[in-house]
Amino acid sequence: MNILFIADPLESFQTYKDSTFAMMREAQRRGHQLMACQPKDLMWQRGGRVTAYVRDITLTGAADDWFVAAQQTPDERPQVLAEVDAVLMRKDPPFDSEYFYATHLLGQAQREGARVFNDPAALRNHPEKLSIMEFPELIAPTLVTRDAADVRRFHEEHGDIILKPLDGMGGMGIFRVGPDGLNLGSITETLNRHGAQSLMVQKFLPSIAQGDKRVLLIGGQPVPYSLARIPQGSEIRGNLAAGGKGVAQPLSQRDREIAEALGPILLARGLLLVGLDIIGEHLTEINVTSPTCFQEIFDQTGCDVAALYLDALEAALA
Repeated sequence: MNILFIADPLESFQTYKDSTFAMMREAQRRGHQLMACQPKDLMWQRGGRVTAYVRDITLTGAADDWFVAAQQTPDERPQVLAEVDAVLMRKDPPFDSEYFYATHLLGQAQREGARVFNDPAALRNHPEKLSIMEFPELIAPTLVTRDAADVRRFHEEHGDIILKPLDGMGGMGIFRVGPDGLNLGSITETLNRHGAQSLMVQKFLPSIAQGDKRVLLIGGQPVPYSLARIPQGSEIRGNLAAGGKGVAQPLSQRDREIAEALGPILLARGLLLVGLDIIGEHLTEINVTSPTCFQEIFDQTGCDVAALYLDALEAALA
């Protein structure tokens, strides 16, 4: 079948750890044809169907020049999305206005017959940090606000807190404020832009020392291994992009409880692939845009996450 990957520029991929690359490699191994574009290559003209300017690509197996494209530039070949067997939306955050508009174009492509994964409406309806609030029994004390007074009251109640923007990724913009409240005001002003922007505040979880675990759901089922991203040195962030060490490990009983509670719900909403972030006993994020950690889990355990994903994709298309 033909698979279109909507992603960041191919030239920016770090293939040794990129999960989209792992999907491509497994898809090509199975004989599927690959296409790629960026969200900026989507186009919808009056009276026409949603189209993308794509490159037909083949993976070379080399570490550096890892793909060859039949087209020098994407605008050489327009491709109607409804004529592709599967469209995989794999653009990394931030979930900005352009991402939002892309989901609307993909939604129109769906109405024309395209098969899009994850579902565009589900991407819009599940902001990755905010969506955990739907499941209060699974999360730690958490506040979403733009009001500095709310933040101060939350700090007074819980003492040791984490503050973060709602649209960050990779640990970007995460702060910890301890019982002394040092710099709480300035951190709040930085994140809420003096009341113009909402932020998230959570009770600090000491179990972050054992890692911020990424638990993958594929087709509503948990992958049997998580990747615990363990902070290094004096860092509080376990994110790999922030220098965390990734350690693959079997799911704990609590990991599995959370995954099994959410899996059927999220799959029914059109989310074929989800990355749950779990610290200790608590869910902290629901990642739906471009969940990662495929290659780290495979390298350490032999569990072929990309193969599990392609199995689920092929089953969904069938």
